[in-house]
Amino acid sequence: MTSKLEEIERIYNQYEKEIIKLADQIWEIPETRFREFESVKILTAFLNEIGFEIEMGIGGIATAFVAKYGNKGPVIGILGEYDALPGLSQQAGSEVREALVDGGNGHGCGHNLLGTAGIGAVTLLKDLIDKGEIEGRIHYYGCPAEEGGSGKTFMVREGVFEEVDVALTWHPNSFTSVFNYSSLANYQVYFEFEGIASHAANSPHLGRSALDAVELMNVGVNYLREHISSNARVHYAVTNSGGISPNVVQANAEVLYLIRATTIKEVDEIYNRIVKIAQGAALMTETKVKVKFDKACSNYIPNDTINKIIHDKLQLVGIPTYNNEELEYAKKMAKTLSPAEYSSALQEIKSIAEDSKLEKLYETDYPFYPEVVSYQKSSLTMAGSTDVADVSWVVPTSQFFTTCFVLGTPLHSWQLVSQGKTGLAHKGMIYASKVLALTAIELLQNPELIVQAKNELREQTQGEYVNPIPKEIVPNMYG
Repeated sequence: MTSKLEEIERIYNQYEKEIIKLADQIWEIPETRFREFESVKILTAFLNEIGFEIEMGIGGIATAFVAKYGNKGPVIGILGEYDALPGLSQQAGSEVREALVDGGNGHGCGHNLLGTAGIGAVTLLKDLIDKGEIEGRIHYYGCPAEEGGSGKTFMVREGVFEEVDVALTWHPNSFTSVFNYSSLANYQVYFEFEGIASHAANSPHLGRSALDAVELMNVGVNYLREHISSNARVHYAVTNSGGISPNVVQANAEVLYLIRATTIKEVDEIYNRIVKIAQGAALMTETKVKVKFDKACSNYIPNDTINKIIHDKLQLVGIPTYNNEELEYAKKMAKTLSPAEYSSALQEIKSIAEDSKLEKLYETDYPFYPEVVSYQKSSLTMAGSTDVADVSWVVPTSQFFTTCFVLGTPLHSWQLVSQGKTGLAHKGMIYASKVLALTAIELLQNPELIVQAKNELREQTQGEYVNPIPKEIVPNMYG
């Protein structure tokens, strides 16, 4: 396989500048959930130019697409993302907080890298198919709205991945690892209260405050927190406070809840209790409440069969090397992080690694985690959620992290946006591209591994999957 790695390196050198350019272009036009129209144009134009067959609007989502290449053999699906986050605009390569656009969007989760690494991988695989060195079908799935939209869950519901034999993806991080643990399932739900407007001084007795209802609901949910699992999380944001005039009894108000737990069943149980609290708040304030289900996703199922292959390829490709300029910038960025952020990253590595050799980190100011940690399943449950999880219930799925940022850089932070268009991020993305390609090659050349991965998934799920988004719910482009 060393010779195959050398060939991958040689092919990639032909495309590397273009792949980096794509990642930077996506970084420069950060678009939020279900609105990634320009990003899709850039990625599909590249794929179309090199010969992929493009299908737009898959799963009924305007910014979802699939690019296909190859006529026979197993289908390897590469999952890509390209959505950004609101309010995280940031200058690239700066160690101070400075927005490019006040209140603008930013790639605070590295999806400009995530989606583009997959493009690099399928470009490599296409070249090998053309040469007759591998036989298979390569599908690149453009998946919108991972952030707050669960685009892949909608796509699974609509049967988009039914012909896929194995799905592969990755995520930028501040260390390198196989994603060998589960994630939290979630529901995202709006609670919209309707009251009666009135003059707050002259006739407050005639009004019924929707804002009071939101506040009472939030207080009630805060009391609920003591009585749910310690792994569960409940977050909220007041999305409509009813206006800015204190002398008006607010007739309309809205709060958005994100409810997480280890399984969809537990999420649903907590959700039903929260609905009762909302109804109680409406009863107390003599208002009406409307519950608007927004989106959901399941818990992730790791696949040991594929994880082992990815672990081997991570070691084979090897951690990137960094020049002095990149290391100096990394040290400056490291100073913007708190000890708690650094410690949290170390604890996550400890939780998933068999032998993480953390003493190395204490002996040097090297700002990256230099080891590839274990592929074997961990008892850890990631505190966050991912819509990759729903793909993992219907297709053998594996994902991994590569080091793109300084150790301890939090996801959804300005520091991550700053680093997302630098050599640190580019090198981690290129590393991920090669690992994705090599993993796909291994699976195509050894189809018995695909059968093994499918059998493993079948044993894990026992056919129990139910998509958590009700059929009547459509993707919310405007929420």
